[in-house]
Amino acid sequence: MDKVVIATGNPGKAKEFQEFFAPYKIKVETLLDHPEVGDIPEIGTTFVENATIKATEAAKILHLPVIADDSGLEVDALNGAPGIYSARYAGLEKDDAANRRKLLSDLAAVPEEKRQGRFICVLVVANGQGEKVAEFQGTLEGMILTNEQGNNGFGYDSLFYVPKFNQTTAEMTTEEKGKISHRGRAMQKLQKALESGELTIS
Repeated sequence: MDKVVIATGNPGKAKEFQEFFAPYKIKVETLLDHPEVGDIPEIGTTFVENATIKATEAAKILHLPVIADDSGLEVDALNGAPGIYSARYAGLEKDDAANRRKLLSDLAAVPEEKRQGRFICVLVVANGQGEKVAEFQGTLEGMILTNEQGNNGFGYDSLFYVPKFNQTTAEMTTEEKGKISHRGRAMQKLQKALESGELTIS
């Protein structure tokens, strides 16, 4: 496998995958490199369903191995919201700042001790024939702050506080975040499968 397509147009996610695959000498492309794929409707009701749809449909069009990531934030006090709608919580334009403002507004009456949440990531791998060949999941537990902290990361990072590390994921370096993040943990499972030979992609 000398090239893999990541089914995303998000530059932040693309950077994380490029850094991950660099030691393997694998070229990483994204949907920004393949406009012919177009917009794949995320009609699933779970992270797994949406990741599977994105990976298999893109692979069928490109005839290349594709990895799709569906991830988001679940907040207990909001009954799991924003969940699969994390990227478009405040509207279809997928505005990170607007999403954070809406989250803060929706949690305005929730006390600090009840602001538990978690990031969830599901990676689905499809081969060049458009068949799902693997699935990996990762989670990161934390708390939702009342004010933003940190300038790194993207999405909800500046509001997501990890007590164990006494900082938000936006205050961590890319390397620090990669080791403990939901996506990092899912990618560690992907790495283990690749290195053990359990997973081969074609």
